[in-house]
Amino acid sequence: MIKRRHLLLGGTALLATPALAVTPAEIKAKGKLVVGIQGDNPPWGFVNTSGKQEGFDADLGELFAKELGVAVEFVPLAVANRIPALTAGRVDILFATMAMLPERAKAVQYSKPYVANIITLVAPKATAVKTNADMGKLTIGVPRSSVQDTQITKNAPTDTVIRRFDDDAATIQALISGQVQAVGGNMFYVQRLNQAKPDTYEDKLEFTRLYNGACTRLGEKEINAAVNTFIDKVRANGELAKAYAKWMKLSPPDFPASVEGVPFTVN
Repeated sequence: MIKRRHLLLGGTALLATPALAVTPAEIKAKGKLVVGIQGDNPPWGFVNTSGKQEGFDADLGELFAKELGVAVEFVPLAVANRIPALTAGRVDILFATMAMLPERAKAVQYSKPYVANIITLVAPKATAVKTNADMGKLTIGVPRSSVQDTQITKNAPTDTVIRRFDDDAATIQALISGQVQAVGGNMFYVQRLNQAKPDTYEDKLEFTRLYNGACTRLGEKEINAAVNTFIDKVRANGELAKAYAKWMKLSPPDFPASVEGVPFTVN
């Protein structure tokens, strides 16, 4: 236990070293903001047929780059690679459906929340699922290291067969192709699945409602302050509502003033 704690503390120290520090001034000096984003999870983040990054998170990333007065460069990331890409310095910031979780807050610095999400179990309408116990008879797919993975693992019976895939697209395809009988999904999985097989799928169980924040590295006070100021601005000036209407077909929710175990600012 002591050895593991030492390694964790050492890792945290490395994250805060000057070599990885990124400030708004440094971003302006290099002329671009490098944003880690999902590349296969519409409407959050996806690459369109022309090879351009689009989606709700892409719009927010572009707006933040505009606020800083620089160009934006998107780096599409798999779910499990989001935090490693940030802590290794491959990207400056994550707008990447990063649900605000206390365990993650030990590795990255969250901003204020800017979007909400709902995590569910999705299955064909003909599949009978009424309670968590019913999951035990199913083979369930999840994106590896995602909130869906955590929630299915937590709520399903211990002997449930859970298959883990690299990303949301692979998880969705696994259900469509019959590799699995249900999936842990977000609030847009049903829409995406029914585009492939109309009127076939539905949400069966709701596990949790979460908020997503932008993520920077631990200890990077200036960029954290800048993104929080930006989020306050787009909430107030209607830009966030415009992105919600465009991609979510919804109005923004009331955001919490705090999330337990997840600080919004650098201490």
